[in-house]
Amino acid sequence: MPTRWYNVLHDLPTPPPPVLHPGTGQPIGPDDLAPLFPMDLIMQEVSQEQYIDIPGEVLDVYRLWRPSPLYRAHRLEKALDTPARIYYKYEGVSPAGSHKPNTAVPQAYYNAKAGIRKLTTETGAGQWGTALAFACAQYGLECEVWQVRASYDQKPYRRAMMEVFGATVHPSPSDLTESGRKILAESPDSTGSLGIAISEAVEMAVQDPTVHYALGSVLNHVLMHQTIIGEEALIQLAMVGETPDILVGCTGGGSNFGGLAFPFLREKWAGRMAPVIRAVEPEACPSLTQGTYAYDFGDTLGMTPLMKMHTLGHDFVPDPIHSGGLRYHGMSPLVSHLYETGEIEAIAKPQTECFAAGILFARSEGIVPAPEPTHALAAAVEEAQRCKESGEEKVILTALCGHGHLDLAAYDAYLSGSVSDRAWDDADLQASVAKALERLPAIG
Repeated sequence: MPTRWYNVLHDLPTPPPPVLHPGTGQPIGPDDLAPLFPMDLIMQEVSQEQYIDIPGEVLDVYRLWRPSPLYRAHRLEKALDTPARIYYKYEGVSPAGSHKPNTAVPQAYYNAKAGIRKLTTETGAGQWGTALAFACAQYGLECEVWQVRASYDQKPYRRAMMEVFGATVHPSPSDLTESGRKILAESPDSTGSLGIAISEAVEMAVQDPTVHYALGSVLNHVLMHQTIIGEEALIQLAMVGETPDILVGCTGGGSNFGGLAFPFLREKWAGRMAPVIRAVEPEACPSLTQGTYAYDFGDTLGMTPLMKMHTLGHDFVPDPIHSGGLRYHGMSPLVSHLYETGEIEAIAKPQTECFAAGILFARSEGIVPAPEPTHALAAAVEEAQRCKESGEEKVILTALCGHGHLDLAAYDAYLSGSVSDRAWDDADLQASVAKALERLPAIG
């Protein structure tokens, strides 16, 4: 198991735009983030060091499931009759059933070290909320979670799992916060969004100096913690003498994708390999492929700093698709920057194609994937079929970032024919984004 996280900021060919203070329009400093995060995480957020040592207390918890397995999908290859060799890094072996504890554990550790008593957060499908609840239990912290209403209703056992680990869970928007009450006044039947849930969690955190906020994706330090996925995959592929020709990962906020891709980007920049790196997002929430690259808030009510990212507008509320973890209006600034500079590719997939790939994977490999990684599986299947047509023996690598044992209602909906697709017209999205960005403070 690696003992260091990789910081892609050290090796970027061009530096990303700074995060801005919404009041001054100037780059934020550590003091601006202190009400939300412990100083250790703030320093990681802005660090230019290539590697950050993983604390021993974090490694001790990681050892419950790490290193996670890398499998070759022999049976999927056979089902597709493809000459491609497909590998998947399986993060569903974690206690929470996903990749999310890779950052939840260090975030809980650094907050406990700083004397914080409780963490607040948002969650979509419930994977992040479950991971943070588990992590808080390891270090004696309280955990309060706002879960997007659509997922709260669709996935009751995710809520139950969070509560088993000790968390208090609320549907979002809620009447517990000013942010939630404002949304409910405007839209009483709101299905919620990650942006709204973030507003509620941040609002509660800033009111009490013993409470901090934890984010499960998007930010630099979160993606850095996830690079243990890619670092392990590099070691495991080297053990079998393989180098990927293409890497695909599902992308909502960017943590799973960045965690797998960033170490391989480092190797690519060093000339040791040359994989195509492709992000895969849902057509119903296409921030990379149809969003606008601009400064925007990370939450709906405008309580966060301004980040330069691909965005659909901070008040965008996506359809209540079953991939709740991918229903975010923006994309990680680092992933956005890499897409903007041409270092990575991006495509969008409809959810019916993704569920079909998930069913095929389950029936061939024996693992029911969460709805989120079925997007990457759909892209891997598409690439493998191209290889069948061309006769190329490509090596395809993806991250199966979580299992779908608590998402069976989504598969039931698909199998019963009640899942539909939603694609957006470019003009409609651009008009929506422009309207949202008009309301931003002047940033000079």
